[in-house]
Amino acid sequence: MLNLKGKSALVTGGSKGIGLAIARRLARAGANVAICGRSEAALATALDDLRREFPPDTLKLVTLPADVRSEDAVRKLFLAVDHEFGGLDILVNNAGVGIFKDLASIEPEEWKMVIDTNLTGAYLCSHEALPRFRARGGGWIVNIASLASKNSFAGGAAYNASKFGLLGFSEAT
Repeated sequence: MLNLKGKSALVTGGSKGIGLAIARRLARAGANVAICGRSEAALATALDDLRREFPPDTLKLVTLPADVRSEDAVRKLFLAVDHEFGGLDILVNNAGVGIFKDLASIEPEEWKMVIDTNLTGAYLCSHEALPRFRARGGGWIVNIASLASKNSFAGGAAYNASKFGLLGFSEAT
């Protein structure tokens, strides 16, 4: 079994779905876990859900509102993680959004939302994590992509572009 006791992890987009499942698995392995998301209500629900399995005396669980599209928000997120955990060992770039329209129908602000969340958010978080990992002697970044990173589909121009980009970003680092 995976043993992450004494390690600290941050899962972006961790308030539901895949992100919440990843946070739960990291906690089961003994890691202290911070999850971020844009909805404070969803974060509160996620924390309640996790607390049923992991009481406060077992490990540290923290929820932090943050929009990974914002450089300032990401900087503040990592400072909060530093304050809560004293450092970071694992970053899971899971935050993602999908808007599925043909290219002629997708509006520029929708395109920007998808690219900035799915790709730029991973860059901003990784950029903040790397100096922290160096200070601790190492760390892990996990980027959650999709089959859409290799298999494009009609109506998925922005999503496919973001996930193809995330795959390239992951392979290049």
